[in-house]
Amino acid sequence: MFSKDTIQKFEKLPTPFYYYDIALLTKTLEEVKKQFQKHNFHVHYALKANSNPKILKLIQSYGLGADCVSGNEVKRAAECNFTNDKIVFAGVGKSDTEINFALEKDILCFNVESLQELEVMNELAQKKNKIASIALRINPNVDAYTHKYITTGLEENKFGINPYEFDEVIESLKKLPNLKLIGLHFHIGSQITDLNPFKKLCQRVNEINQWFLQKGFDLKIINVGGGLGVNYKEPEKENIVSFENFFNVFKEFLELGRAIVAQCGSLISRVLYIKKAINTNFAILDAGMTELIRPALYQAYHKIENLSSEGKILKYDIVGPICESSDCFGKAMELPETQRGDLIAIRSAGAYGEVMASGYNLRDTAPSLFSDGI
Repeated sequence: MFSKDTIQKFEKLPTPFYYYDIALLTKTLEEVKKQFQKHNFHVHYALKANSNPKILKLIQSYGLGADCVSGNEVKRAAECNFTNDKIVFAGVGKSDTEINFALEKDILCFNVESLQELEVMNELAQKKNKIASIALRINPNVDAYTHKYITTGLEENKFGINPYEFDEVIESLKKLPNLKLIGLHFHIGSQITDLNPFKKLCQRVNEINQWFLQKGFDLKIINVGGGLGVNYKEPEKENIVSFENFFNVFKEFLELGRAIVAQCGSLISRVLYIKKAINTNFAILDAGMTELIRPALYQAYHKIENLSSEGKILKYDIVGPICESSDCFGKAMELPETQRGDLIAIRSAGAYGEVMASGYNLRDTAPSLFSDGI
């Protein structure tokens, strides 16, 4: 790493000191930028790794945002040319002073880690007549298999909000008018050299994001944190980590395509028969698992609407015509009183609907129609 000339210069200097290889940092940033632009990701640099102003200004010049965990880091980021719309503020114990400073800066997002923090932030924002954009830091309960002191994504860690608190969080947000939920934040740990925990994280992120979608929150930010490890034992062997492999994990396993197309598509069907059973009513549709397999395959939830009826609300098991007991779109679904011939819309079917269709039972292929061509 060090040339003879560099070492000779070192010999003339008093020690100790920190030495930064700017050429290597530049190469690293070039690789990072190449990879995040390829996938259209946004990358935020964690200032807690190094907040040297020269380093930060170089990082900022490559288009990265700033991830801060203190009020002074927010201040340093602003001083080093990071624009307010690229600054996020995380941390399990933000003080009122730090929150107020970041509110005045109109930063992109606060990553909130507890129910009480939601209440405090709303109160402080209200006093400033501001709306604070927030992301919920979620505890995905994914083991990063790293050192226990830098594991952050398990239920027993101090960080984040646990899934069993989600309903309470949603109810709280309804009463907190100065907060705007725009995203979810996940972080499972640091110095992770095996990419498998990130794959598991992505699977949990998809499940949790789907839960929020079902509650009516179409969130624009999914922050999957960091934690990619480096080779401390042989730094020369891998002086630039494989950002390509890292980002490919999120491309392959974090389903960004779903967020784009899922809500634009619905599966429209008609009721063939209403069948009354001892404990339920069945609405049998002309669409089945051959047109939308997610409920049968994953027990996935889709909102179902009767587009023809405004009658009294009854409960139905919504099923298809396929010769399989698993051909069911939803159980005990509340719909207006439904009858043969009613139009049914199964929502959020733009992703993993048509692309997973099959010809099982020699079913005809359902056509695709478009709003600008009907």
